[in-house]
Amino acid sequence: MDSNRSDRRRFLKHAAALAGLAAGAEQSVSAQSAESEAQPKDIHIHGEPSRFANAGRGVKTRIDHMTYYTPLQDSAGIITPASLHFMQQHSSRLPDIDPKEHRLTIHGMVDRPLSFTMEELKRLPSVSRIYFLECHGNGSSMLHSTDDPKMGLPVQYIHGMTSCSEWTGVPLSVLLNEAGLQKAASWLVSEGADDGKFSHTLPLAKAMDDVMVAYAQNGEPVRPEQGYPLRLVVPGWEGPSSVKWLRHIKVVDQPYMTWNESMNHSIPRPDLGGKSRWYHFEMAQKSVITRPSGGLKLPGPGFYEITGLAWSGGGAIRRVEVSTDGGRNWKDAKLQTPVLPKAHTRFTLDWTWDGEEALLQSRCTDERGEIQPSLAELNKNWGITDADHSEKSSRAIHINAIQPWRVARDGSVHDAMFS
Repeated sequence: MDSNRSDRRRFLKHAAALAGLAAGAEQSVSAQSAESEAQPKDIHIHGEPSRFANAGRGVKTRIDHMTYYTPLQDSAGIITPASLHFMQQHSSRLPDIDPKEHRLTIHGMVDRPLSFTMEELKRLPSVSRIYFLECHGNGSSMLHSTDDPKMGLPVQYIHGMTSCSEWTGVPLSVLLNEAGLQKAASWLVSEGADDGKFSHTLPLAKAMDDVMVAYAQNGEPVRPEQGYPLRLVVPGWEGPSSVKWLRHIKVVDQPYMTWNESMNHSIPRPDLGGKSRWYHFEMAQKSVITRPSGGLKLPGPGFYEITGLAWSGGGAIRRVEVSTDGGRNWKDAKLQTPVLPKAHTRFTLDWTWDGEEALLQSRCTDERGEIQPSLAELNKNWGITDADHSEKSSRAIHINAIQPWRVARDGSVHDAMFS
C-alpha cells in the first residue's frame, strides 16, 4: 500500500510538471523573454535574439493610448523586424481576433456588396511590396522635451514612429473592382475591429492606385499589434490611413468626418488663421541620422561611419547630404541599395571626428526634387515661429524639418533642434 501511495505521488508530481510545461508553451513571446532571463546563461529560446543584443525599445502607455517606438539607433539596413515595428493604438488593449471568424465587408456605393473570409482573400492574386509606415505625429516638437527614461533614446522617441516592412496582401483595387464601383463613388470609409472601431477616410483615387489589404508582414502573418489578421497599407500616406484589424470598407461619394480625423487629428494652424486642417495625406521627404545620435557617446576622436534613414511619401529618395558643421558645408552621402519608392533608404558617410564640437545633420531630396527643409524654412512655409512649437501648439503634425545632433567635446551627443 505504501508503495502504491509513493507511485501515485510520483505520478501526480510528473503530471503537474507536464502541465506546467504545457502552460509555459502557451505564454507570449514577451513572457518567454522574461523567463529566459532567469534561465541558465547557456540556454537559448529558439526565435529569441541573443541575450547580449538589447534592443532598448522605448514605450509610452496610458489608459487610452499605447505607443511602442522603433529603436532606430540600433537599426541596420531598411527592413524593420516585425517585433520592433512601431505601434500606435488608441486604447489600452489589443483585439483578440479569430481569423476563422473574421470578415472583410465591402459595401455602400457598389453594385455587389461582398464579404470575404480570410481564406477567400488568400486565394486572390497577391503582391509583396516594401513600404514605410509613419505616424503623422512623428518628429513633433512636443517629443523633443520629454524626459521619460522608458521612452528610450532621443532618436527613438522623437523619430521612432516610422518603420519599414515587406507587406503581402491583395491590392485593394482588385476587391473594389470585384464589388463594382458606382459612378458617383469617390471616397472610402474604413473601419477596424478594435474596441473603438477606429475609422478613417480615403480618396478612391488613392485606393485604386497602390493601396493593399495586407495579411502578412516580413514573411509571417501580420502581428496583433499591427492589425492581425488584416490591415490596410496606404503607401506614403500618414499612418492613420492604414487602418488595422480591418473589417469594413464603405464606398461613399464624399469624405466623412470620422471621430479621429475631426477630433483627435485636426490640428489648429496659425497659417490658417487658427482654423484646423482636417484632412492630411502624404508624408513629406524626411531623413534622420540614427548613429551618432542623441544619448549616444563617441569614445574618442577618430573614424566613424555616420548612418541614417531617409524616406518620402512622394516616391524614391534620390540624394542625401550630410553636414558636420551645422549646415555650412554639405557632402553627398552614399545610398545603400535597394532604393525603393515610399520605403526607407539607408545612407552612410565616412567621418573622422577631430574631438571638437560638431553639429551633425542630414537632408534628403526625393525623386520629385523636393528638398527636406530646415526648421526655419518649415516655419516660414507654415507661417509660424519657433514660439509656436511651445506646449500650447506642440501637437503640430507632419513635421519633416532637418534634425541636428550636437556632439560635445566629451563625445556625448545631444538633441539640438531647439537649442
